[in-house]
Amino acid sequence: MVLTGLRLENIALIERLELAFAEGFTVLTGETGAGKSILLDALDALLGGAQGAQGARLLRQGSERGRIEASFGLTPLVHAWLEQQQLEAEEGELLLSRDWRLQEGRPVSRHRLNGVAIGRSQVLELRPLLLDLTVQGQTQQLARPGQQRRWLDRFAGADQVPLLEAAAVAWRAWREATAALTAARADQARLDQERQRQEQLLEDLEAAALEDPQERQCLQIDQDRLAHGVRLQEGVMALLGRLVEGAEGAPSVLDHLAACEQELQQMAGLDPSVADLAAACCDGLASLEDLARDLDRYGASLESDPASLAELQERMAQLKALERRHGLELPELIARRDRLREQLAPGGFEASLAALEQAEANARRRRDGANAALSAARTQAARGLEGQLMEALRPMGLAQVRFAVAIEPADAGEEGADAVRFLFTANPGQPLAPLAEVASGGEMSRFLLALKTCLAAADPHVTLLFDEIDAGVSGRVSGAMAALLKRLSASRQVFCITHQPLVAAAADHHFRVSKVVEAGLTHTRVSHLQDTQQRQAELAELAGGESGEAFSYAASLLEPLPGSRPRGGQSAA
Repeated sequence: MVLTGLRLENIALIERLELAFAEGFTVLTGETGAGKSILLDALDALLGGAQGAQGARLLRQGSERGRIEASFGLTPLVHAWLEQQQLEAEEGELLLSRDWRLQEGRPVSRHRLNGVAIGRSQVLELRPLLLDLTVQGQTQQLARPGQQRRWLDRFAGADQVPLLEAAAVAWRAWREATAALTAARADQARLDQERQRQEQLLEDLEAAALEDPQERQCLQIDQDRLAHGVRLQEGVMALLGRLVEGAEGAPSVLDHLAACEQELQQMAGLDPSVADLAAACCDGLASLEDLARDLDRYGASLESDPASLAELQERMAQLKALERRHGLELPELIARRDRLREQLAPGGFEASLAALEQAEANARRRRDGANAALSAARTQAARGLEGQLMEALRPMGLAQVRFAVAIEPADAGEEGADAVRFLFTANPGQPLAPLAEVASGGEMSRFLLALKTCLAAADPHVTLLFDEIDAGVSGRVSGAMAALLKRLSASRQVFCITHQPLVAAAADHHFRVSKVVEAGLTHTRVSHLQDTQQRQAELAELAGGESGEAFSYAASLLEPLPGSRPRGGQSAA
């Protein structure tokens, strides 16, 4: 079981509602317009739907805030997803909520998972691990590009995942190789047209002798040193005067330190423990002598050289002019020159282009190999889907049905190179044709139920929700659909909104949705029918009213079959 509870506040016609759900098969019934679909709309919105104006319409009229909250049991796939997202589960449960509030007349919503704010993209990743929602009008999905292929891949199960990933990786690598090759060919075309200009550009860059990307910074340092040579020499002389020569006849720093060393040596002769201090003083004296020699050498290098300064400034002006003319920094100019050297050298560009062509060919072979493996797996899965679908369809009044999965070559993409079409005919002697074009509404409902039944094996922990999947059928066919839904609920949680008494009678749990008017305001109420009399009355209503025949028919539907458990298991509302 996945969905364990649902709580709504100020959503559509619901002021406040809290429901608890149990495993097995649950149905929701009620008159048209009572608000049955509100519950499915709420779950759809909770899991990433109802954006913009749709979200605004969900808010109860006159309310500035609304909330949808659902609790889910943890399955292995959900637990793995939480770990991947570095989110924590609380006491084996996942609590997902979405809050709306009006801000300057516009709805703003926020998702939270166990109290932690998450983004819509995360919710959309989580959605297929929790619920599979089949709503009215979903037949339009059949016409969406790639939808039938994705259903086939879902049916193929976990073994298909590495093949799909390999095809996607190979396609992206091929696309990158193709983009690089296309860009190189465009460069070649431009180069052919502008060869003279490019050769002149290379000549200019070569003449500039550009080698060091940091030359501008080095030149700036040298220029500053030459420009301030006089001031720096004055500083050197002052330092040397204090260190070596002394000031106004006074001893220099070195003289003082030498005297300190001599005194410490004499003290060490009287007290050996002073020897370390004498050694430290000796080291300090040696360091200062080194400093004095380095300053002297530095001062000698500062001789004024106007010619050198002029050369530096001329070189800096040349580099600035190159950068300004070409709109590139010095490192980029060097890279541009290197490319031009390669491209304009005899055979240089051709060799580079040949390497890119080879890389594209290799990437294309890997792409085609991955697509071929994926196509083979899809062909095998298609045969299995055909057999299972026809087995599920025949008991539902489609004994003569024929169904095939056509796999045809298509342009390569991230999901392979196959176009998948579902072909169908329910009438003997009629050719197979695209399902969306030839199936009636009732046939489409049965097909979707059969398809979701086949796909369920690939998602054993996902809750299935059907919104009037039995629309357009009646009698024996609705009974067969009820049996299929019941059988499906033996291994997973199944919800269904229905108007069919046969389907409602097969459920383990029955909720009735009704609309009431109080104080001039319309409200939707949801009642959990927990005893046989309540369910019998509701089934009689579905069967045609409050006549004795309707009640008798409803009672017969609720009679347990020999050896089966009683219908209408318990669940807290």
